[in-house]
Amino acid sequence: MLPDNLLTILQTRFQENPERHKNLEWSEIQKKLEAKPEKLEILQKMEDTGGEPDVVGFDEKSGEYLFMDCATESPKGRRSFCYDKVALDKRKENKPKNNAMDAAAEIGIEMLDEDQYRYLQSLGTFDAKTSSWLVTPENIRKLGGAIFGDYRYGTVFIYHNGADSYYAARGFRGLLRL
Repeated sequence: MLPDNLLTILQTRFQENPERHKNLEWSEIQKKLEAKPEKLEILQKMEDTGGEPDVVGFDEKSGEYLFMDCATESPKGRRSFCYDKVALDKRKENKPKNNAMDAAAEIGIEMLDEDQYRYLQSLGTFDAKTSSWLVTPENIRKLGGAIFGDYRYGTVFIYHNGADSYYAARGFRGLLRL
């Protein structure tokens, strides 16, 4: 069940952050949202887990608006996860409650890849105290690793870690296409 105020929250966030979506009109986005209630349900899940979704662009090829998690830090409700199910199954002790890839799928979003994360960082400062798992190239994943990003010292950094690791300050960010 969606709270009546989700559209109000999204509209307010849209209006308060015009640098994220230059040349886009809220009325057009709202029409599309109202026509696709399943997307509103996903946005509500993003909101409920601390993502603070906002429109960050429009894909001319597909005709889709792009929503990303724009919370200043990695969403609180999506932290302390390892990277994927393989990594979760590998852990014998102190398993995290979930993994980022499955949690993203359960919400209905795509996890950000490195290019999308760098684009998000061009719109503001994100993950200055936390970090976010990113979709990892298969060659790295096959070797047991995964990548994540953060923002430190005025720079976006992309790092690596074992995919089975998890930290209280590492979560993941997502993308929803509307």
